[in-house]
Amino acid sequence: MSLWLDMLGVEIKYVETPTFGSIRVAEAGKGNEKTIIFQHGLNGHLEAYAKNINALAHEFHIVAFDYVGHGLSDKNVDDYNPYVLAEQLKEIMDEMDLDKAHLSGESLGGWVSGIFSTIYPERVDRLILNTAGGVPVVSEKGKKDLQRLIELNKVNTDNTPTYSSVRDRLHWLMHENNHNLVNDELINLRLAIYLREDSRRVSPKLTQIVVKHDDYLIPLDKIQAETLFLWTKDNPIHDLETAKASCEKVKNATLYLMKGDSAHWPQYECPDEFNRVTSSFCKSGAL
Repeated sequence: MSLWLDMLGVEIKYVETPTFGSIRVAEAGKGNEKTIIFQHGLNGHLEAYAKNINALAHEFHIVAFDYVGHGLSDKNVDDYNPYVLAEQLKEIMDEMDLDKAHLSGESLGGWVSGIFSTIYPERVDRLILNTAGGVPVVSEKGKKDLQRLIELNKVNTDNTPTYSSVRDRLHWLMHENNHNLVNDELINLRLAIYLREDSRRVSPKLTQIVVKHDDYLIPLDKIQAETLFLWTKDNPIHDLETAKASCEKVKNATLYLMKGDSAHWPQYECPDEFNRVTSSFCKSGAL
């Protein structure tokens, strides 16, 4: 199915922020009492949640957006790191009159959500760290995976991105049994974004986020929100051993291991399971 059939009826708009300029936003479920804000990973864009926005909009007000420097949002800051992106999240919430929301972030999105929850705890309902970055890598395999990601990113930043280089990056995100999901539409969408002049200009700066990973770790012991570590047994870099160690550092946290085949994009690889778990946790804290 096309991404845009998945997202049929979702409102796509641009929100003007004081510091970060024009930010592309997807919104559905207006009028529902509780909001879930979905946040994508490094070098990603809001279509990472194409299979979740409509599916959850009958119960929640759903917002997803492109980080500054990513997707079709402006690319107007000099330094890109998770603390900068946490301030962007605050400005998005301010401009959309969202006093408080559930946060669900994948990879970089989880990293930013975790940091945001320690700076602005009063603005977070429940927190879902979906295969999140920003937690200590504890295994040798994880350290090798991190180097592999840096190498894959550099292929697209040091050279002109191609269909095959983008395909390889998307294959890295997904379980080998789900490589059929890496279709022409998904590859060409991401390639078109990567080939934009503004994207080419900032892409080396974005790569530095992962290079400097350990400089911006989430202060896990300061998280106050009820937290779900939503993980997969095949997640690269931050493997299950890492997730267990990090979960133990958060005072009110639960670890959920996805049952379906998935790696770093469970919201896209196993959307039915992801949507069910997200709905249950955000409604009651139960799974």
